[in-house]
Amino acid sequence: MSTAATPDGRRTHTVVDSPIGALTLVATDGVLAGVYMEEHRHRPDGDTFGTRDDTGFDMVAQQLAEYFAGRRTDFDLPLAPHGTPFQQQVWAQLRAIPYGETVSYGELAARMGRPSASRAVGLANGRNPISVIVPCHRVVGSAGGLTGYAGGVERKRTLLDLERRVSGRALL
Repeated sequence: MSTAATPDGRRTHTVVDSPIGALTLVATDGVLAGVYMEEHRHRPDGDTFGTRDDTGFDMVAQQLAEYFAGRRTDFDLPLAPHGTPFQQQVWAQLRAIPYGETVSYGELAARMGRPSASRAVGLANGRNPISVIVPCHRVVGSAGGLTGYAGGVERKRTLLDLERRVSGRALL
């Protein structure tokens, strides 16, 4: 597999189609490190994605396709997101939000034992490098409204609507 070296390891990437637009999948040393949407806020420069190599992403692409088809509610993939220890804690909490449910930034901060850190949680949430799979779209404003999303509020709405239909839960 042809890869480019980065400070975080050897990276490759591919692009897959989805109902929310093209998704760029990035792997570091063969482990998923990024899922970026088009027009993604905080999207790293494409030069950091390494060489385009469509091999090695089959399982990720398959699980994403199953998710968008409503046949997968949980992802079973090794992940290697790069971030600060606090960001890593937030992203771990995101993975614990059940499919078809939402929580507020304040609730997420409280779950982490840091009830006054909702703003910091929001900032870390916005820097999540593995969109969809690490479900930052399940975090909403304190009144349940769709607040910012790195891929845009319409994509967030699409993801939440998909999960609402599949789970039968009313999210908003």
